[in-house]
Formats: sequence, C-alpha cells, structure tokens
Amino acid sequence: MKRIILHKGKEKSLLRFHPWVFSGAVAKMDRGIVNGEIVEVCDHSGAFLALGHYHDNSIAVRVFSFEPVTPDYNFWRDKLLRAFRFRQSIGLTDNPDTTMYRLVNGEGDGLPGLIIDLYDGNAVLQFHSFGMYQLRDVFVQCLHELFPNLRSIYNKSGLTLGETEQFTPEDELLFGELGAVRAKENGIAFNIDIQGGQKTGFFLDQRDSRAMVGELARGRNVLNMFCYSGGFSTYALRGGAVHVDSVDISRKAIELTEGNIQLLGGDAPQRHTAYCKDVFAFLEEMPSQQYDLIVLDPPAFAKHHRVKEQGIKGYRNINRKAMSKLKPGGLLFTFSCSQAISIDDFRTIAFSAAAMENKTVRVVHQMQHALDHPVSIYHPEGDYLKGLLLAVE
Repeated sequence: MKRIILHKGKEKSLLRFHPWVFSGAVAKMDRGIVNGEIVEVCDHSGAFLALGHYHDNSIAVRVFSFEPVTPDYNFWRDKLLRAFRFRQSIGLTDNPDTTMYRLVNGEGDGLPGLIIDLYDGNAVLQFHSFGMYQLRDVFVQCLHELFPNLRSIYNKSGLTLGETEQFTPEDELLFGELGAVRAKENGIAFNIDIQGGQKTGFFLDQRDSRAMVGELARGRNVLNMFCYSGGFSTYALRGGAVHVDSVDISRKAIELTEGNIQLLGGDAPQRHTAYCKDVFAFLEEMPSQQYDLIVLDPPAFAKHHRVKEQGIKGYRNINRKAMSKLKPGGLLFTFSCSQAISIDDFRTIAFSAAAMENKTVRVVHQMQHALDHPVSIYHPEGDYLKGLLLAVE
C-alpha cells in the first residue's frame, strides 16, 4: 500500500479523527498513486495515522479507518451492517408507515464519499469519491446480503463524481428493474423519481421538519416555496391547512407535486394550487398578509466558502421578503442546506432580515436533518442542513 507523508504539525486534525486530509498538508507521496487508490497516511516521521482514498484535488484523502486494517469485503460489509443496525435502533428498518430512509450518510457512518438511500425495496447509491465508486460491486453484494428482497439497485452519481480524462460518470442500473417507485413517509405515500429527480429522488433529510409543518398547518393558509415534489405541501394538507400554494420554477417539480397531492385523496387537490414560476418573482408579486405559514427551503446559495457572502445576501433577501409578506403572527419555516453557512451565520441572517423589516421575531424552534442522517462529531462539516421556525409579528 502506497504512502502519503504529511508536513510536520499537519497530523493534528487526524489525531482528532477528522476524516479529510487537505492537499496543502501533504509533504510527499509515493510515486504512481492514482485517483481512487487506497493509501496509508503517515506523519512526518513515517508513523501510521489513517487509511483512505486518494484523489488529486483539494481534499487529497478521505479517511475511512484510523486503524491499520485490511479493507476487504468483510471490512466494508461490517461498515454497512453497523449503519443498518443504527437505523434499526431508531425504528426505520421495519416500519410499514415509513418505507424510505438513508442507510449510509457518508462521513457520519464512517464511509466518506458514499450515500445509500432506500425507497421501499429500491436502493440508490450515490458516490462522491472515485475510491468509493470503484467499490460499487462490493456494495451491491453487501446490499444483497443485508436486503435479499431488493427490487433494484441504482447508481446515481453522474452529477456527483467529477469528470476526468479517463472517466465520465454516468447513472446506471446495477441490479434488477427500476419501475415506478412509490414509498411512504409517516404514512404518506409519495411517487419517487429516482432517475430524473433531484438528489437520490427525495429529500429524506427533511422528514422531521415536514412532520412539524403538518402539526402546525391546521387552519392556516400555507405557501411552500421551492416545493420540488411537494413534501411540505402534502404534510400541510394532511394536517388540515385551509389552502396550500406550491411554487417551483421547474415544470417537472410541479408535476411531481400535483401527483403526490392526488395520492392524498379526499379534498386535498381542491385545497391546493401549484405555480410553475420563479420563486423570487412570486414573492415580489404576491399580496401581503395572504399566508400565515410560509416554508422557504431553497437550494444551496453558497456551496463553497468563496461565495459565502453572496449566499448570505441571497438568504437575507428572500427571508426579508417572506417576513414582509407574512400575515402578522404567522410562522416562517426557513432553511439553508449550504455547508458554508453555519447555524450561527443563519441565525444572524434571520436577525438581519427581521431588523431590516422592523419585525418582532421569535425563534420557536431550531431544526436539522432527520435522525437517519447522523453527523460524526469529528466532522462538523457534515452538519449541512439548518432550519429555524420563526414567529413573525
């Protein structure tokens, strides 16, 4: 196994079990190391620190073990088994009311560069490192061992793996047949577009926040911005909202939303209107005090620290506009999935928006991703989703 030697003093983060080695920490490396190769990481004296996958970019090594193990089939199977047992312990693996959940959450499960989501017997793998991608056959075998009744295994990594001269990533079916997929969350059925949808097909990380919207929607007029497939809208309608408007710029997202509202049955479709429109234009044009509950769940405005200030301005502006239009005494569910924006940054954004609009705002609750998205305490960067429930006067 080839070795990477760190500059003196750069081993400190690994001694604190942080799973990333940045390129600037590398003093020298053996010849011939290729992208995706498993390497030993050593301190300046040559002492072993960790094992991980190498890649020629800013994150040079993603660490999967801080012990000198043999990364064979049993090693990877045991990693997946531990991830499965954790989901089992929180009641997700055999729950007829919730048949979709995240099985592997990258660094949070000691498998950096790997995401595995399950949708009622259909597994979706998403690779964020070439090293993990090269192990896809191993993970397929592990999944068959854990879930012998799987209907399909789909690799959805075309947009998450960087293109190189030797490799152009593409989505592909790894096992079975991928037909129409329908799964439940807290007893609500959703159509899941694995192949053409965002992420792996559904935003599983918002499960708990959707449930809270459902609990608070009764008797309210609700606006769901950036609705995608209508998760928040569906919960609000089931929870007894008077009316729900869903807005997204994507026609495909609107079609998904309308289809999922139809699955609710009853009078839900009559209490719902979908708008295929730019969210910012909709907020600008809509009447004031029409809604007493607004959900803002936009895509990441700041994916990297170099655009952090631009992202802060974007979040501040959209929250200002929502606060200015919300009915007095209304509720604002506002979220950021930007890794570069911390929860302290996000609270400051809400503070600034409230002050600029001269609103009295109380923080009712602070939200994060659902329980099946654990974050390693040694890897705070994994804590990407943050949300605030605000009461706006």
